[in-house]
Amino acid sequence: MKSLLFAGVIFASLFLGAAEPNRIPPRWSLADGGTRIVWNVRDEKRLPHADSFEMSGLRVSLILSYSVAADRSLALGRRVVWPALRVQPNNTHGSFIYDFTEDKMPRLTADGKPCGEVVDSISFDGVWCAESHSEDGSLRIVRRVFPSVGNPAAFELVEVENAGGAPRGVGFSDDFADYRLGCTGCYEVRAQAFPSGVCTLAPGEKGAWTLRLSARRVNEPDFQADGAAELSSRRKRMAEFTSAVVLETGIPEIDAEFHFAKIRAGESIFATRTGVIHSPGGSAFYAATWCNDQVEYAGPWFAFTGDELALEASMNAYRHYIPFMGPRYDPIPSSVVAEGLDYWNGQRDRGDAAMYAYGAARFVLAAGRRDWAKELLPAIRWSLEYCRRQLNEDGVVRSNCDELERRLPAGDANLCTSALYYDALRHAAIIEREIGSADAAADCEARAAVMAAAIERHFGHEVSGFRTYRYYKGCEVLRAWIGIPLCMGIYDRAEGTTAALFSPALWTGGGMLSAEGDKNGVTWDRSLLYAFRGVFAAGLGDGVMDKLREYSRSRLLGEHVPYPVEAWPEENMRHLSAESALYCRIFTEGLFGLDPNGFGSFAMDGKLPKGFRPMRIRNVRIGGKSVTLTLTEDGVLPPTN
Repeated sequence: MKSLLFAGVIFASLFLGAAEPNRIPPRWSLADGGTRIVWNVRDEKRLPHADSFEMSGLRVSLILSYSVAADRSLALGRRVVWPALRVQPNNTHGSFIYDFTEDKMPRLTADGKPCGEVVDSISFDGVWCAESHSEDGSLRIVRRVFPSVGNPAAFELVEVENAGGAPRGVGFSDDFADYRLGCTGCYEVRAQAFPSGVCTLAPGEKGAWTLRLSARRVNEPDFQADGAAELSSRRKRMAEFTSAVVLETGIPEIDAEFHFAKIRAGESIFATRTGVIHSPGGSAFYAATWCNDQVEYAGPWFAFTGDELALEASMNAYRHYIPFMGPRYDPIPSSVVAEGLDYWNGQRDRGDAAMYAYGAARFVLAAGRRDWAKELLPAIRWSLEYCRRQLNEDGVVRSNCDELERRLPAGDANLCTSALYYDALRHAAIIEREIGSADAAADCEARAAVMAAAIERHFGHEVSGFRTYRYYKGCEVLRAWIGIPLCMGIYDRAEGTTAALFSPALWTGGGMLSAEGDKNGVTWDRSLLYAFRGVFAAGLGDGVMDKLREYSRSRLLGEHVPYPVEAWPEENMRHLSAESALYCRIFTEGLFGLDPNGFGSFAMDGKLPKGFRPMRIRNVRIGGKSVTLTLTEDGVLPPTN
């Protein structure tokens, strides 16, 4: 098997996929009721092809890159990240990362010679699996690759069957070790094969090996490599992610993409010195939390799942920002990094306080936790007051930029920040009333009404012939973020905004341009995911469900699978974790219209798109209980246990 350098392995195949996703037939197919995707490489004509998968556990993240050449030969690249092993400079990107190239891996040998592999099929269900055969056809080989749930290691289970007529001596070449200095000591890196030595396989006989890629401080004890137990733990943890909030739309690609999104959203939680922290991943962002990804996107989703580890990680995210909320009302950091021991605010204020107030208020209400609400309420109040102090002469919220950090123009007051502030006021009022602060609740409600009027006055605009919103004063092109007021219950311009979002000016078929007229094809999935959610929440999903299906098919079964992505062309469409949480929220808060209006109680204002049969969400947490919700032509039926 050939080695694969990590950098740039997916660029060529992804560029075509990003430019014209609707014209490319699916490469993958669904299996096992939509819980597994399969690529039949044996009959594939579109070769070569390369892609990558990220898989995470508490102490490790694995980015497996693979390439299948025109002759179907397989090459693998294994980039392993240890978030709790820190390196200098110990900043946002200070996780210890190691690339296991061919010369750093035990290699499969047959009768003392390297054994090349010809791929027959590749599948993924949270565990990456390749079925192949040796170049002479005498050996059948299965590789299963995954991270440990709780140990600092990635694993590769290899099964080899002698399909020939003579005994074969099969084994792996020598183990590999390396040593690197880090912030907390000397780190030992190992790639080991268990068992060691050569095994003679008779015709028809199978052998099994475990490859372990691990790192630890040299003075720390090692752990046993039980590959079968590690695989069982990985599958058990994935079952915990996916058994909560089960979506049944009757549209296979959507239900399956929802299933996979739950895995990516839930797995990217890392153990650190300051507790478990949910992080984006993507070979860059670990042991750190962001006001957009974790606070705004992921936390409110995790409240619907009831997953204890995810809830703990969310609370830790909200807690990490509280020490930065000082009496001078300086901007809070955009992210708290390095295991919660440092911060980054390179753009100063991206609207982070609005993100915080919005995410924290929705999270504690949806989780139904009065104690958490009382703990976070001072921080929510601080964030709302910060936003109030940033109001400009038109009554909308100023910020230095938005969460895209000057990649695209955002003016000095953007639509996202003010919309988030409006929603935060609305849900903070509910919290205040629930805990008995009637005057504070009334004040939040009054400020929300004023903000809604200011949003209409300042951002309401005709752009490119559509009655919609300008993203900032002076912006005369459509922007993908114009769907965000719909997510917050502002529907004054819903019809024009929906038409604009899915017009040829932005919608590309399977994706959405970030700005009208962008010749570089820049896309950020997060704005599209908000757009889908907002359109469904506004009850304008007729005709949009087919576009959601098209998008889901592209991400799930296309060229770069199986999750929503961060951006194109930046960083080759990384599968950052919180984008998957946003995909899931299309359905909870969009299609089913779930909006927390008390501690564990919800308004349910879903609208079934015309032409579709009733849809269902099973095992969603509402009021501390797991219930089933059914969406019909008459709306969402009362919950059932």
